[in-house]
This record gives sequence, C-alpha cells and structure tokens, in this order.
Amino acid sequence: MGRVLSPADLAAELRARQGEGMTVALANGHFDLLHVGHVRYLTDAAAEADLLVVAINADDSVERLKGPGRPIVTAPERAELLAALAVVDYVTIFEGDTPGPLLAELRPDVHCKGTDYGTPERVPEFPVVQAYGGRTVLVGDPKDHSTTELIATAKALDEG
Repeated sequence: MGRVLSPADLAAELRARQGEGMTVALANGHFDLLHVGHVRYLTDAAAEADLLVVAINADDSVERLKGPGRPIVTAPERAELLAALAVVDYVTIFEGDTPGPLLAELRPDVHCKGTDYGTPERVPEFPVVQAYGGRTVLVGDPKDHSTTELIATAKALDEG
C-alpha cells in the first residue's frame, strides 16, 4: 500500500530514494470519483519510473476548478483510496490550482499527464519540468471517461 505524505515529507523521501538510484514519476489530478480512466492513467504512469507519486488537488482547488458541490470525496479520502492502488507508491495533497510549484520542489524524473493534452509541450507545467531536466509524457487511454459524466449519469438515474 502506498503512503500519504505531506509535500515537505515527500520531498525528503524522494531525495533519499532518488539518491539510491530510483526514478520517480508524478501524475496529478482531482481524482474526485475514481473510474477506469484514472486506473489506466495511473497504471501507464507507473510504468514510466520505479516509483509513482500521485499529487491530488486540495478540496478548495477542486471547487474552484470544477464548481460548487465538488469535490464529492474529500482530499484525505481521495488520498487514501489512491494509496490503496497497487501501482501507487506515494500520494500527496497540494494547494493551489496547478502542480507547478510542487513539481519544482519534488523534481520527479517524469511528469505524466493525460492524452487529452495532445503533445507534452501543451501541458501547462512542461516548462517547469523541462527547466530542472525532467521529461513530460502523455499516458493513459483517450479521455473517454470523466467524473463529471459519472455525476451527471447518477443524477439522471436518481431523477428518472
């Protein structure tokens, strides 16, 4: 089972692990309601390095980015669910709407994002990762699944 750590504790842990020669991939997102697209994304991200870190947006960030009523699941619970996945080594919760500052602090070897970005250069944090010598890769299947769609389907079933 993966471990949930604060960003500061995770930074120290990763420095030690990278000092042992381990490579680190970081995938980030909201992960509000876990679905098969998330699992495929994380499985592919884990294949990019020895260790997989999942960084999740704090609750206030999810609400700002996704709207009122979100997240459905609180950040500590989302972190616990993700840490229970076999492919996940570490989970952290970050403040702010972008993982850019966290990437600069943790310096993972690989930043993994979904295929919906089209190319690594279109990922907003690409310059941050490039600046410290990391690489950005697109992983997972086409974005055919979404938490927003799951919520809409559940509401329609409830109302029907």
